[in-house]
Amino acid sequence: MSAHQSPAKIRASLSHPIVDGDGHWLEYAPVFSDKMRKAGGDKAAAGFLAALNATTEALKLTPEERCRRRVAMPNFWNRQAENTLDRATAMMPKMLYDRLDEIGLDFAIVYPTAGLRLPRIKDDETRRAVIRAYNIVSAEYFSGLENRLTPAAIIPMHHPEEAIAELEFVTKELGSKVGMFGSGMSRPVPAAEAGDAESKRFTVSYDVLAIDSGYDYDPVWKTCVALGIAPTFHSSASGQGLRNSPSNFVYNHIGHFAAAGHAVAKAIFLGGVTRRFPELRFAFLEGGVGWGCQLFGDLIEHWERRGAPALERMKPEKLDRTLLMQKVEQYGYSDIAAALKARDGWPSPDTQHLTGNRDELDDFAACKITKKQDWLGLYATPFYFGCEADDRMNATAFGRGNPFGARLNAIFSSDIGHFDVIDFRDPVPEAYELVEKELITPDDFRDFTFANTVRLWGTQNPRFFDGTVVAKEAAAVLNGNGRMKTAADD
Repeated sequence: MSAHQSPAKIRASLSHPIVDGDGHWLEYAPVFSDKMRKAGGDKAAAGFLAALNATTEALKLTPEERCRRRVAMPNFWNRQAENTLDRATAMMPKMLYDRLDEIGLDFAIVYPTAGLRLPRIKDDETRRAVIRAYNIVSAEYFSGLENRLTPAAIIPMHHPEEAIAELEFVTKELGSKVGMFGSGMSRPVPAAEAGDAESKRFTVSYDVLAIDSGYDYDPVWKTCVALGIAPTFHSSASGQGLRNSPSNFVYNHIGHFAAAGHAVAKAIFLGGVTRRFPELRFAFLEGGVGWGCQLFGDLIEHWERRGAPALERMKPEKLDRTLLMQKVEQYGYSDIAAALKARDGWPSPDTQHLTGNRDELDDFAACKITKKQDWLGLYATPFYFGCEADDRMNATAFGRGNPFGARLNAIFSSDIGHFDVIDFRDPVPEAYELVEKELITPDDFRDFTFANTVRLWGTQNPRFFDGTVVAKEAAAVLNGNGRMKTAADD
């Protein structure tokens, strides 16, 4: 801490509060499971403990067995031990509440730790029982602390109806204001189960909700609008695809949150969800904003080359076969000329219309993009990106190099409670270093640590911050006293 100003000193120098968009607490499993048993029965408690034991079982395997079965190396020694004060703070919401000023936070949204893996429980009945009981117990732990802390309820997304049922329950019965939505659920590949040779490469696919899903999730998004819940994703890609090393946890861990966020954000955009539900806001947590800037540029560049106007230029019938033949002959490529004549030109008539048997060829059709403002309204405005404090890429969010000068919605995420925060007093000073090094301005820092987070949840639910210690300042942001105008607003 000696290299930094103290969190309290930094906070005292600011004219705005600091809101943590993604901290974590540590559910103490022996006690938490007992409370779950009382809330939801034996199935809820047993399912919760079984989900946690999956990591333990993987750690018991030898390296050779993990390699043979291609089981990803999980995290180990993943809780702070030397810093016992912070370990205790993460376990007890009341202690976290008492230390918020010391940590430099005015208000915090707190996500699960053990609960992060619960949306992946495969059995439908078990998953629903575990998540319902988890949400009840979690709400009890944070009861009475609402003016400075609010926990995220878990929203399972295996099926739209279970998502809607849990949304209705947590908002109406528990008063929940934040939902942690599942994504990337593994789905069986029917052709692989049937022995199809090409599909044997897969045993499952991963559902990104908005394109190529077997389910229509529009009723879920409609419910979110009605209930004032902004979907936030804290999904994992560790253990999937190219992040499945049996020997090296760091290899699996680096970039996995970003990969999971990238997959669902890309699907939500290309699937037209932000076009159909312009009032809805989405957050992708713990992966930073660097991938969000890259995806923004990639989507625009692909639209320029693969959107409907570009596809018009690519139609095979527009190829001037006579000119092509003239040039081939002019430069003496007689073998190519002979092959072109044998095939009646190129592409050959029997293959030039092969387009995958699709009725709609434009991959961007659902977005209905016609002007610059569409990119801002469909991507830059509705998407929010959870950023850890020490990530230098946070500075990329604030309009420097982004298309149209757009500012992406980076939100400060302390990640307290997890192994990568050595001291709970570090995140605020680490985030402020970007101001000290003149990589972002004080106004940028205000957006990062306060205004963007307010807009994420307050736009969806104008009463989100009522009764909190930041209610007055949040209302000013929501009433239009937010960040300065940029090129993205033009």
